[in-house]
Amino acid sequence: MRIIFMGTPDFAVPALRALHAAGHDIMCVYTQPPRPAGRGKKLMPSPVQQAAEELGLPVRTPVSLRNAQAQAEFAALGADVAVVAAYGLILPQAVLDAPMHGCLNIHASLLPRWRGAAPIHRAVLAGDAETGVTIMQMEAGLDTGPMLHKVAVPVGRKTTGELFAELGDVGAAAMVEVLADLAAFPPEVQDDAAAIYAPKIDKAEAKIDWAESAEVIERKVRGLAPFPGAWFELEGERVKLLLAEVVDASGVPGTVRDDDFTIACGSGAIRPLKLQRAGKPVLARADFLRGRSVAVGVVLL
Repeated sequence: MRIIFMGTPDFAVPALRALHAAGHDIMCVYTQPPRPAGRGKKLMPSPVQQAAEELGLPVRTPVSLRNAQAQAEFAALGADVAVVAAYGLILPQAVLDAPMHGCLNIHASLLPRWRGAAPIHRAVLAGDAETGVTIMQMEAGLDTGPMLHKVAVPVGRKTTGELFAELGDVGAAAMVEVLADLAAFPPEVQDDAAAIYAPKIDKAEAKIDWAESAEVIERKVRGLAPFPGAWFELEGERVKLLLAEVVDASGVPGTVRDDDFTIACGSGAIRPLKLQRAGKPVLARADFLRGRSVAVGVVLL
């Protein structure tokens, strides 16, 4: 098929590579413009742009698709379909309607659950047993379009970062399967009554509330790892907690209970597995404690 690919982060790269490997004619890759990155604030192309250039594909980086010229240039490509994966720009109706088969999106949830910007984070935070990807026909509403294909993936003890990588691969395979025989995947209308919205993660959500249960805190740690990272204050210093386990202990919430850094919660307790001080590398608990002792009885904020 003649495809326009639209994506920006690492999540979208497996789909671009898979469609290229499947022999589709990727006429153009749309991605967000290069952004300043690193200490030098040097402009860095998106992961999708880097992959597209490696594959020798033409790239466009419009700031917006709302103007008539950008829409005309898009339509002039004469694509059979546009494949969208975490592109990050609103697609106006003129863009949605331009390809023969419209725009198909790889959405990282089992729709209609978790429509919106942060479906993987929200699935982990909510304690969902499974998540997955949905290949859907895009329309003007936010992730409201008809569904063509779903693939479920167990959450288990995975972090959001691990699920991003896994679902990127799963979504790539699902999109290749759909485009191999589009007629075999009739669209299914979503049940709006079952829809749940997945808003962006607010920075205020990342602070750990030790009054919550150990199970809820452990999910928050996995759900916000590696970014933005759940955090607490240790004697005035902010520390990110990137992996933890629930343990059988109790005490005043936020209190360090023993030399193994067991921390009491509203019910139960957790024990850190991976931590990170500001500006420092991620460390296992034992390595962290060698560089930063934590006295029994200290109360974390």
